[in-house]
Amino acid sequence: MRIHLALRRHVVPLLLAVGLVLTASATAHPATPRPVPLRVATYNIHAGAGEDEVFDLDRQVRALRSLDADVIGLQEVDVHWGERSQWRDLARELAHRLGMHVAFAPIYSLDPEPAAGPTPPRREFGVAVLSRHPVLRVRNHEITRLSTQGENPLPEPGPGFLQATVAVRGIPLDVYATHLDYRPDPAVRAAQVADMLRVMDRPCPFRCPAHLLLGDFNARPDAPELTPLWATLRDADPGAPTFPASAPDRRIDYVATSAGIALRRAWTAPTGIASDHLPVVADLHLTRR
Repeated sequence: MRIHLALRRHVVPLLLAVGLVLTASATAHPATPRPVPLRVATYNIHAGAGEDEVFDLDRQVRALRSLDADVIGLQEVDVHWGERSQWRDLARELAHRLGMHVAFAPIYSLDPEPAAGPTPPRREFGVAVLSRHPVLRVRNHEITRLSTQGENPLPEPGPGFLQATVAVRGIPLDVYATHLDYRPDPAVRAAQVADMLRVMDRPCPFRCPAHLLLGDFNARPDAPELTPLWATLRDADPGAPTFPASAPDRRIDYVATSAGIALRRAWTAPTGIASDHLPVVADLHLTRR
């Protein structure tokens, strides 16, 4: 008994001292937060049709599932648009079948056709974001558009620049999905780039989240109209072309990242002719700021 008491008189104070030293060290040198892994992708789904022009949503579901991505930006998404996609809501259906959350932003939202029934939904076409993580907020911003829905259109503001704020393990992340003008004249794309940058650079009431830009830009990486993007965003270059899917010869599909996001690797996924584009996939690390 005397031996145990003597040991306690010496050991307990020593353990307390060690604990105080460790606590002080942890306070002076807090642990660096671990980066959070995130796989993202962008994919133009061609309104559910493959490069063979056959509508086959099952084929696209298999292609999307094979990416194993946490966040996916989609372009050319039909929602009750027409016969080409069987009047289906592709945004919600893909999300449901993949077990993901969805945000959709129409570029066009038109009145239903008169013969579509007593209370038909609107005909919509646009972009979407699928996410395994909760979607906190959705906004549909306007950028310059040259409409395809009328004769002799003029460039004017139009919707379809989607901002979906998602919560990735407690980290807010702004995911932007876009589809830029396809015409050879780069003037509209140049205006769209300026508009997107104004939206993404808006001041925040607190610290702004990091952000991703996912989309079909309809321009090669060295196109002059894209140059302003690369001043603030990093191009996650997959090192391969993305269009057309069967024999790609140009890269027009992009994953671009802001500060606060580290790129590990990027690649084009071998999804065959499930669409007329190939998807770009990127493995990223988010840092807590």
